[in-house]
Amino acid sequence: MAIDGKWNITIKTPMGDQGGVLTLKQEGDALTGEMSGPNGAAPIENGKVDGDTLSWHAKVTSPMPITLEFTGKTDGDSISGDVKLGAFGTSTFSGTAA
Repeated sequence: MAIDGKWNITIKTPMGDQGGVLTLKQEGDALTGEMSGPNGAAPIENGKVDGDTLSWHAKVTSPMPITLEFTGKTDGDSISGDVKLGAFGTSTFSGTAA
């Protein structure tokens, strides 16, 4: 499972699709990196790799402060999964290797 690198992702949100770049680096079962988009950048927090499942949090401040909680998997050149949008429920994200 190739995790390290940049991923062009799209998050489905109540305000429409939000695009960005996810940079990931695996070190053992730890996952680090950054998520960036038109509204700025946020470091990956609480990143973990458990078998073929990835999980991490990203605190964004724009357009409103919210902690996004991601759970996903990579499959070749694609990444996808679920994202908790705080009080806005759960949605999905997907992307491809940059």
